[in-house]
Amino acid sequence: MSILTIFDINSFTTDLFPEVVIRFVFNLLTAALVVLLYSRMSKKKEFYFSYIAISAAVFLLVYLLENVKLELGFALGLFAIFGIIRYRTDTIPPKEMTYLFVIIAVSVINALARDYIGYLELILVNLMLIGTLWILEKALMLRQVDSLVVVYENIENLHHKKEEELLNDLEIRTGIKIKRYQIEKLDFLRDIAMITIFFDVREQNSKREVNQ
Repeated sequence: MSILTIFDINSFTTDLFPEVVIRFVFNLLTAALVVLLYSRMSKKKEFYFSYIAISAAVFLLVYLLENVKLELGFALGLFAIFGIIRYRTDTIPPKEMTYLFVIIAVSVINALARDYIGYLELILVNLMLIGTLWILEKALMLRQVDSLVVVYENIENLHHKKEEELLNDLEIRTGIKIKRYQIEKLDFLRDIAMITIFFDVREQNSKREVNQ
């Protein structure tokens, strides 16, 4: 039922509007729960805007274009596109990329499932997905490891017999509890080395909260 037609093009259809709004709000609430879980576990804020914005955009895109019967092929195409995207800033860490895929998956499910399952089943599906994330984060206590590249000039400590001195020196200089390290490059002309250090993000964030 169209209430306004311009040049034989339906500009506003009242039949789908209430369902679009309901589904859109439901999808945003689900995405917000995923982001809330991510925020409580990772203590990072730089991806909040991206996750919510991508969720809203993907949902509306899939929901409105589902009528042209692109359906599964289109959904898989979205995953392929986002799988090869590299933002022009920093590379997205694996865990953040995983949450991005979850956000996209939730949005696609909520947009395409209207012809196949009801709201109760859809709620259960979303809860199952969020519950799986919670189990992986909380119950299994998966550690999130991040890395940092440092320029180190005291190359005498790079000797294998001085590993303990090297770790102590790096921890004092960076203030980070280092799990392991990897020497990337040695420059004997300038007496410097490029070292990648790996550390537990949660442990580091806990130290920051205590210091604050």
